[in-house]
Amino acid sequence: MLQITYFYDSVTMNVDNIVKPIQDAIIGLAYVDDDQVTDILVRKRNLSGNFKVENMTPTLAEGFARGSEFLYIVVTDAPNQEVFN
Repeated sequence: MLQITYFYDSVTMNVDNIVKPIQDAIIGLAYVDDDQVTDILVRKRNLSGNFKVENMTPTLAEGFARGSEFLYIVVTDAPNQEVFN
């Protein structure tokens, strides 16, 4: 599963334009081929927006500390493929 969050400051892009370049860029780093990705969750959040971050990782904290837009990407096991919610 690929989880991507785009934290932006003023100018935003469509979330559907974010996915494919990232999938292609991490081939060989996170997986052998992007056809292994079965689930994708993509979000965008305004840095000046009102949201709560739970379980902040050091990497995510570093992104916020920089104070400018950034991508937060997590590759994790996909949910159970035999259960559809």
